Amino acid sequence: MNRLFKTSLLVAAMFPFAAFATPQAGDQEVTLGGAGSSDKDFNDTVFSVQGSWGKYLSDSSLWGIRQTVNARDSEGESVQWDGSTRVFYDYHFGTGNARPFVGVSLGGLYGEEVDETFMGGPEVGIKYWVHDQTFITAMAEYQFLFKSGSDARDRYDDGAFFYSVGVGFNF
Repeated sequence: MNRLFKTSLLVAAMFPFAAFATPQAGDQEVTLGGAGSSDKDFNDTVFSVQGSWGKYLSDSSLWGIRQTVNARDSEGESVQWDGSTRVFYDYHFGTGNARPFVGVSLGGLYGEEVDETFMGGPEVGIKYWVHDQTFITAMAEYQFLFKSGSDARDRYDDGAFFYSVGVGFNF
């Protein structure tokens, strides 16, 4: 064999680009992420865990359900719990290892230290496949908070940003 062909085979073996296949219609995914924060004296601490399940409608379209649980620990008080449950739809761009996405979600916010309300809004993020069916993900959401459908347009400024970082798996 000629030297160029041997070198090409060696280079191809070093870069297994086919190992990072993008999800196909019908594939499912689960993610697990988390976050935390404390004040400078560690008197007020919040831990968050987020998980999701989704199913691909096409190579780019994903729908699913997302659950977040927060634990708030303030000095002198018992731990307070709250959470949110949302359905979501995300559209992914590209076919490589890094796939940005945009989407929307709608659900509810509930718990001991929050006003229970409906929530909905846009989300944006990126997934980076580190193995054939394993990826890391980062996402930001802006959730509008409203008590009923008629409140949605009145609550345009009453919302919050939510951020998450995690790991996901396709199957």
